[in-house]
Amino acid sequence: MKPFLSEDFLLHTQTAKLLYQQFAKPMPIFDYHCHLPVGEIAQNKTFKNLTEIWLKGDHYKWRAMRANGIDERLITGDAGDFEKFRAWTATVPKTLRNPLFHWTHMELKTPFGITGILLNPNTAKEIYDKCNEMLKQDDFSARAILKKLNVKVVCTTDDPTDDLSYHRQIKEDSTFSIKVLPTFRPDKAMSIENPEQWNGWISKLEQTANISIHDYSSFLRALKNRHDAFHDIGCRSSDHGWERVTTEKVSRPQVARIFSKARSGATPTLAEARKFRYAVLIEVARMHAEKSWVQQFHIGPIRNANTRLYRRIGPDAGGDFMGDAEFAKPLAMFLDTLDKDNKLTKTVLYNINPRDNEMVASLAGNFQDGSIPGKMQFGTAWWYNDQKQGMENQINALSNIGLLSNFIGMTTDSRSFLSYPRHDYFRRILCNLLGAEIENGELPDDIELIGNMVQDICYNNAKRYFAV
Repeated sequence: MKPFLSEDFLLHTQTAKLLYQQFAKPMPIFDYHCHLPVGEIAQNKTFKNLTEIWLKGDHYKWRAMRANGIDERLITGDAGDFEKFRAWTATVPKTLRNPLFHWTHMELKTPFGITGILLNPNTAKEIYDKCNEMLKQDDFSARAILKKLNVKVVCTTDDPTDDLSYHRQIKEDSTFSIKVLPTFRPDKAMSIENPEQWNGWISKLEQTANISIHDYSSFLRALKNRHDAFHDIGCRSSDHGWERVTTEKVSRPQVARIFSKARSGATPTLAEARKFRYAVLIEVARMHAEKSWVQQFHIGPIRNANTRLYRRIGPDAGGDFMGDAEFAKPLAMFLDTLDKDNKLTKTVLYNINPRDNEMVASLAGNFQDGSIPGKMQFGTAWWYNDQKQGMENQINALSNIGLLSNFIGMTTDSRSFLSYPRHDYFRRILCNLLGAEIENGELPDDIELIGNMVQDICYNNAKRYFAV
């Protein structure tokens, strides 16, 4: 019987172990999509305790705790930090076969070095106190953790209204070698369904861009202003959440009228909102192409399904789930619209519903154009899929339909500085798949050939693709 979470965790053949140890494990991390608070990196935040760095903002854990009958007071409420931590430890033993059980103990092992002990209410105080003592040390600050985990590039997620002062502060700090770059996330620019919130956001855009927004043309100028500012600070990618992909026939005058309606405070119809979103997204995608950025589309989640939870806590609280809308044809038409004008830039497509794996992998292949390897990427297993089976399914779909060798690999998509062992999780799963096929004679017994592909997927491909 193999011990839990040993050095050979998830590696079931000698070749898998060799691929992991010699090729995957030493590679640095290029985290091209995450939600780390850039201010905490800029200020090199130190964390007062394990609850603050580990449980705050982690809706994966929150959902599990609610499913285990934990009261909201002990999750996002006013309970004390150790009370919340102890409530989490009561849930951990119930997460067996959920990826949270693996991630939890991997994150205690790296960077805290805690092994051979499972987290539960009986071990809660011992582990909490030991980690808290480490968090007081200089080498457990936000920046130090990134260095300790061999992270070389972090791409945060940033709203166009952000003044980018924290990014500027990091860029100007010659003592910090890790690149921390913004990612342009203009979703709020298109969210006219709630005119009151949208107009409040427009006011922020006016201030940051220093442009009076009185019509659709000035709105686009302000967005372009921020797009340019992001590029100047080092941004080379965008990110877009897309619940329901649609293609809309809409003229510039129609979009201008919809803009004016929402700007006046009137609520647009659902059809008008979709037309506006599509028109703005096309305009922004053209901006990306002009600068040769990477554009990322996260497709399919239905957000804030639980109204009571949303009103109590707000977005990103664990009330989002896997949608089932069909989007093959409209997404192809959207990409084709850009491609016909030679305005389709490097693109990463993520689907939240695993039933769409093969469809997205095959759709991406339609728009490979020979300009660069892997211009169109079938993105890594995302959100509910970033677990062992989901990663294997994504890797297999890409392998069968596209070129795994050009894959840009794993990203954390996390708000926690302790989430980087997810890269190790992915690397072990990748090496295990390849190692088994080598030993089965399905791949050649050429360790250098396969090993070089592993290193490319772990780091090199992303570095080349994002060109930073």
